[in-house]
Amino acid sequence: MTDSSPADLRSLSGLWELARSAGPLFSSDTPDGAAVRSRLRTTLGLLPVPDRVEPETAATWSSGGVDAAVLRWDVGFGAPSVGWLLRPAGEARPLPGVVALHCHGGVKYYGKEKIADGPRPTEPGALAARAELYGGIPYANELARRGYAVLVPDAFGWGSRRIPIEDMPGRTRRAGELAVAAREQAGEILTEAARYDAYAWPHEDAMAKLLGILGTSWGGAVAREDSIAVDLLDSRADVLPGGVGVVGLSGGGARAALATALNENVRAAAVIAMMSTMEHLLDGYVHSHAWLMMNPGIGRVADWPDIAAARRPRPLFVGYAERDGLFPLAGMRAADELIAARYTAAGARDAYRSVFVDAPHSFPPALQQQVGEFFDEVFTS
Repeated sequence: MTDSSPADLRSLSGLWELARSAGPLFSSDTPDGAAVRSRLRTTLGLLPVPDRVEPETAATWSSGGVDAAVLRWDVGFGAPSVGWLLRPAGEARPLPGVVALHCHGGVKYYGKEKIADGPRPTEPGALAARAELYGGIPYANELARRGYAVLVPDAFGWGSRRIPIEDMPGRTRRAGELAVAAREQAGEILTEAARYDAYAWPHEDAMAKLLGILGTSWGGAVAREDSIAVDLLDSRADVLPGGVGVVGLSGGGARAALATALNENVRAAAVIAMMSTMEHLLDGYVHSHAWLMMNPGIGRVADWPDIAAARRPRPLFVGYAERDGLFPLAGMRAADELIAARYTAAGARDAYRSVFVDAPHSFPPALQQQVGEFFDEVFTS
């Protein structure tokens, strides 16, 4: 950085220098992975995770070469979490497991539906998000057809875990009402999903405040439930022992990085279009991101690439979209160099794989194929 006041701090002259004077920020030393994990757990305010969760099988179906089940499980508060378990049709033997983590995408009415086909036809709002970000492909189903047991859970705040509008604070509801009214006055006909998401945007800040008061965070709440999902899949008799993979795009990539750092049962991770050094993000990118990544105090834990590499030498795949409007290319390049250095120092350079693709913020089909090949290598080695 040549500018001592990054863009997001330009009107706050002196804050950048003051923050750095108070202690390590985006530390450039070589932090021990265990220390990063410990600091991360404390900073996110990770609440206790149950020793074991016994899911209920609510329904089963078969379609498109996939046998699947709707699973429902209690995460300790609020509505039960619902996830889909997908397997190749007719396959009874234990399979390697992968937890597929949906993105934020500004769409919270839908969660798992953005990346997987379920027992009913996928609704237009989820299909639109899938077309924009995933090349129209339900990549979780593709992974199942490839030979994996794939669990697709809803994140806290999405899908089965979303907060009903009537339970949102009055200030949030008023902001949502104004947003809906403006769009309708402009001639839009809003679906139930679109109306919900108009409220969900302001509610995210309100929920972050509430979680912070309780000593946790958006990232902590989501990471806790992702950790539960990892343990749930890893403990199944029809899943091979030894840990599972995690994969996600964007907010799902943040989820994959956090779940890997915080759970010993993650064997390998794929983080897609969600990687940069933190300092580069201060040049006008911070406010493009949600609370899944930008949790209070995260800069005191370590740089974001160091969080993603906190389980080295476990295999890590990072996909970088060179035309990503949410991350500067310089930050991506710096992150790639930093992660490679960490893995090299750990004597496991080959365990880190990076791929730069000429694409906007997305998980395009060719990159999906490369992630599938990455997991194939991990689980057959």
